[in-house]
Order: sequence, then C-alpha cells, then structure tokens
Amino acid sequence: MIEIILLFILTKKMGLLAAKKGLPTGKWKFITVIAWLGFEMIGVMLGIILLGERNLIGIMTFGLVCAFGGYLTVRYILEHKPDIDDDIDRIGREDLKP
Repeated sequence: MIEIILLFILTKKMGLLAAKKGLPTGKWKFITVIAWLGFEMIGVMLGIILLGERNLIGIMTFGLVCAFGGYLTVRYILEHKPDIDDDIDRIGREDLKP
C-alpha cells in the first residue's frame, strides 16, 4: 500500500516537471510507472539470485530500492531536457544592439 502511495506522489511530481519542460505529462507519468515496475521486477530477480529464495524481506527491499532507481533514471532523463522558457526565446531586437 505504501508503495502505491509513493508511486502516486512521484508520478505527480514527474508530471509537474514534464509540464515545466513543455512535454506531455501523461506520457511521462506512464513512463515513470513502467520504469518503476520494470526496475522492480529486475530487482526482485536479482534479489532472488543474490540473496536466495528464502529471504523474502531482503528480496522485496532490494526490489523496492531498484524500483526507486527506475524513478531516478526517468527523472534524470527528464531533468536534462531543455525548459520551455529558455533564455534564447526572451532575446529581443533591443537586446542585440551594441
């Protein structure tokens, strides 16, 4: 339950960041959820390989950490996209005179 609440809050933040960049918010929220679930599955599989099948708490913790890594990866990609309000767009004719 906590994971769903956390994912809801993080996708909302991702939507605000996408809107700031002038990108479609729904698309980036969807990408965030897919990355979260994909990284979580990979983390659970790696947890089973590294920790064994009997360590359920360790496997789930490893999966949750990897899921958050998926969110951070998507956020990193989105943060490095240019803002919609770029300085070059605000340069006017008067600013170019010597």
